[in-house]
Amino acid sequence: MTVEMIYEGGFRTTATHVRSGTQIKTDAPVDNKGKGEYFSPTDLVAAGLGACIITTMGMAADTSGIDMDGAKVNVNKIMASDPRRIARIEIDIYMPNKPFTHKDKVILERASKHCPVARSLSESLEEVVTVHWAS
Repeated sequence: MTVEMIYEGGFRTTATHVRSGTQIKTDAPVDNKGKGEYFSPTDLVAAGLGACIITTMGMAADTSGIDMDGAKVNVNKIMASDPRRIARIEIDIYMPNKPFTHKDKVILERASKHCPVARSLSESLEEVVTVHWAS
């Protein structure tokens, strides 16, 4: 088992990562009967995509001896209705001001396209990933 989840009522859950004991609470968003006090389930999907992309890039960086520590990821989730779903996730990756070579940039940008979460999501979900390199 990976996650144990308890429905707390009021459209909230507590999820426990079995191996580490780390917990995450979820809440429905305010536009869908919730209070919006925690991540919504769709927020977690978007955050999972962002975390997966930057982690995959980090693995490629580690293999290639590239230092990308300090990279920042901003995630924007856009919902659609009828049916209610995630229509678009925008991922902006801001790379730290370090001496990246052209080869480093190619390796990292290529790695950003091989995230297993992205490969698991519906093809109808629009994913926009932009890597911003410090000047």
